[in-house]
Amino acid sequence: MNTRIVTIDLGSRSYDIFIGSGLLFRADELVPNELDGRSIFLITDENVKPYAEKLAPVLEQSGARRVLTRVLPAGEATKSFANVQTTSEWMLENGLNRNSIVFAIGGGVIGDLGGFCAAIAMRGVPYVQIPTSLLAQVDSSVGGKTGINSPQGKNLIGSFYQPQAVLADLDVLQTLPKRELLAGYAEVAKYGLINDLPFFEWLESGNGEKICNLDPDALSHAIETCCKAKAAIVEADEQEQGKRALLNLGHTFAHALETAAGYDGTLLHGEAVAIGIVLAYELSASMGLCNQDDVTRVEDHFLAVGLPTRVASIPNFKTSIEDLIATMRKDKKVTSGNMVFILANAVGDAFISKDVEESVLREILKQALGGDEINTKNKGALAQIMKTEDMKQRWKSAFSSRS
Repeated sequence: MNTRIVTIDLGSRSYDIFIGSGLLFRADELVPNELDGRSIFLITDENVKPYAEKLAPVLEQSGARRVLTRVLPAGEATKSFANVQTTSEWMLENGLNRNSIVFAIGGGVIGDLGGFCAAIAMRGVPYVQIPTSLLAQVDSSVGGKTGINSPQGKNLIGSFYQPQAVLADLDVLQTLPKRELLAGYAEVAKYGLINDLPFFEWLESGNGEKICNLDPDALSHAIETCCKAKAAIVEADEQEQGKRALLNLGHTFAHALETAAGYDGTLLHGEAVAIGIVLAYELSASMGLCNQDDVTRVEDHFLAVGLPTRVASIPNFKTSIEDLIATMRKDKKVTSGNMVFILANAVGDAFISKDVEESVLREILKQALGGDEINTKNKGALAQIMKTEDMKQRWKSAFSSRS
């Protein structure tokens, strides 16, 4: 398979995204930095450690002076001040300087944390993203957003700091748990739902299921399409002052749900995004923007591949409308006290809105948290479904009679 290349054009901060197989073993060829004589700091997690162990000798053989590895716990809770502190101090204690290079090899958590550490250590050292999850390959590793979570909300502490390169190796997805793969698929579909109806129709035509079954042709096409879409938006609005907010379709809801769930693995980011996108479409329909058929179409597609679409699917989830709105008010997109939502006129036609009436939002959240009888009725069963690998047919069955 040929390696596909997508360039993020940001002038002096431009870089390439490489998409293909076997890239882990070509890392020394693909990064633009000369590695000879440099100290390299690998940041990874317990799940991805075997890939970091394969990468280290490749970098050592390239002439690097030394390669040091730090292995962090897996999971969203790792994106914390404590881990930023200990990881930064580990780099400094081991002689980090501005000639060093940080490699973040892992999913979105490691990419966000590793990139943030690279951004703040020595006021910025070069770093390379090697995303090992579908979600990271199509979204979080691209565009230079780095950061950590806080009790007040997700990703509220961070920086915009672009990598030197992104290496999206399709082979590493072979060991990705199915639940993580499906979570990443929510971000794939998001790009079609924002402004690319033909791409969403391509996903609907059976290619979505091919991606979730790791078909290499469908997978590489989807990753390239998503990266090109994100590149265009990032190039136009690198620091999210305008249209880059479109990439947050469903995320205002999703981040609030993740915060309420406590970052303990009960709710993965992509699962929250799928639920959040459906809520965004329901909010749009309630405001007379899109129609109910659009809501059903989006939800049916997520169900078809095996993603959750309702708050009731989150096991042991407890929160209130007040708590969710309080978290939404701390969202990074809030401007002049106004919450910002990404709404939709139709499938493939999203836009940024600061004009959502709180009474309408409250009604949507009321339904999401218990106003839908089918959700309450199926809550216990759905919690069990989350633990299985064959979610697809069970999700469809659980919601076949949804109101």
